[in-house]
Amino acid sequence: MAKGSVRVTAERCKGCGFCVAFCPTHVLQLSSAFNSKGYHPPSMIAPEKCSGCNLCGMYCPDFAIFGFRTGDSQKGKEAA
Repeated sequence: MAKGSVRVTAERCKGCGFCVAFCPTHVLQLSSAFNSKGYHPPSMIAPEKCSGCNLCGMYCPDFAIFGFRTGDSQKGKEAA
């Protein structure tokens, strides 16, 4: 399985939980911390299981999170 990660812009998040609900590998949860607006942004609880599929980013109505694959860029450079 591909390896990935997510980036969260906590200040854009309104804590809707769509990213958590639609994550196929269940690596996200809403954190206990608050952003400046009083919402709980997501955090990764199992980063080793993230595939970088970006479903979290596709479902986020506020563009506060996006997923990406890691390690693929080196493989592409070696093949070229």
